[in-house]
Amino acid sequence: MNSVLTPRFTTESPGHGKPKAKRWDHILTQESNSRELSSLKAASQLLKTPGLISLGAGLPSSTFFPFEHLQVKVPKPPHFSEPETKDFGLLVQAGKHDGAEGKSLYDIHIAFNYGQATGSAQLLRFVTEHTEIVHHPPYQDWQCTLNVGSTAAFEMALRTFCTRGDYIMTEEYSFCTALETASPLGLKCLGIKMDEEGLLPFHMDDLLTNWSVSERGAQKPFLLYTVPTGQNPTGAAQSARRRRELYAVAQKHDLYILEDEPYYFLQMQPYTGSDAPDIPPPSSHGAFLDALVPSLLSMDTDGRVMRMDSFSKVIAPGMRTGWITASAQIVERIVRHAEVSTQMPSGVSQLVLFKLLDETWGHPGYLDWLIWMRLEYTRKRDNIVIACERFLPREVASWVAPEAGMFHWIKVDWRKHPLIRRGQAVQLLELEEKIWRAGVESGVLTAKGSWFRAEGGGGEEMFFRATFAAAGEKDVTQAVERFGKGLRVEFGLLDHDGGVNREANGHK
Repeated sequence: MNSVLTPRFTTESPGHGKPKAKRWDHILTQESNSRELSSLKAASQLLKTPGLISLGAGLPSSTFFPFEHLQVKVPKPPHFSEPETKDFGLLVQAGKHDGAEGKSLYDIHIAFNYGQATGSAQLLRFVTEHTEIVHHPPYQDWQCTLNVGSTAAFEMALRTFCTRGDYIMTEEYSFCTALETASPLGLKCLGIKMDEEGLLPFHMDDLLTNWSVSERGAQKPFLLYTVPTGQNPTGAAQSARRRRELYAVAQKHDLYILEDEPYYFLQMQPYTGSDAPDIPPPSSHGAFLDALVPSLLSMDTDGRVMRMDSFSKVIAPGMRTGWITASAQIVERIVRHAEVSTQMPSGVSQLVLFKLLDETWGHPGYLDWLIWMRLEYTRKRDNIVIACERFLPREVASWVAPEAGMFHWIKVDWRKHPLIRRGQAVQLLELEEKIWRAGVESGVLTAKGSWFRAEGGGGEEMFFRATFAAAGEKDVTQAVERFGKGLRVEFGLLDHDGGVNREANGHK
């Protein structure tokens, strides 16, 4: 595939000629400000000194690492499927002393020992180049640092910016693990209303403009956590216009944004329906990059975005490796935190990723992989939407085909439930549990929408989240059929013989 990839900072700084980021001293916590450079990490920088014999660092000798080499079989672009990899894949090997033997920049001797909290220089260089290729951050002093995944990065960010009693803003329905991370820190989540494109900037603006410290018992929020692409749980994807509107509100109220983007490269081809022809795939790397919705990072002229990227959804979650991109000031504070907590991502993971991404695929091969993932997820998304069109009762169920991510968000009109129509006083959460249990009894497990409510409770509407990433297409279709059967039973949508009334859903 034709490529247009030449990272500009091979000859100059990635921020050359751009403005510097805004300073964020006014929102850094006492905890963050009190963090100092680790003494041992600082001393380890001296290990690069020629002729120096180190008796100071607590590093074990790689002589005692019981690994001579590490070998993995990986896809050879563009043959990415499991059968193709099994038949035609490349065997990639890392030895213990490849560096000393002039075979590689990164080996077991280096990777399996203690390292810097920024991650290995070799893999960090790759993700920094990748960030420049995809996002072109528009300010000068941006940096990347590796981490053990976005959940850890989010927790570090909360402790860097927020103190107990603060509010943080997020989508009305948000990633439940993020909510569960904030709660023990004494932080309160403020849900921003959503539509099919995700968070509504005008609602956030209205809340902030009319904020009352006396009524809320807390200062005006200054931190926004958002998943702009393939949002978890709703699958919503903010358009470029929506992101610009969001950023404008952030500038107006001097907000700092945590942009969590594990699903960014799971943007799909437009949904055209079960009988329509497929949209042609991107014809080049440039066309693929142009088809991606611009990130908030790419719009961030102020340095007010900390973007969280992860290999969890595009390579493997067990790698426990991701990275953040932010201004040098914020990256330095996060690194100080990592030095005394997570320390660094797994050296095994970093070595495998480096051998795959840098030495085997390179940037063009990685983009080929991401294009292949786009088409595979498009097929999976189409499958679950078509199944919903076939098997879910439109009288009570509705949905919007997701444009990105792994999740299908199904709305159920709970007000049409027979108990409600008979005038019984039943709460939304009671019916949600009843409908969810009916699905389980029919043989399908979904996630309740209430689990993801930023402010808790049931809200005004009822939703269920279905994940279409892991299960096979036949299993997904069968699961949707079972969920539809459970809905029909619960809502009394049966024919005169007590069977499923398929004609009510337009099927004969």
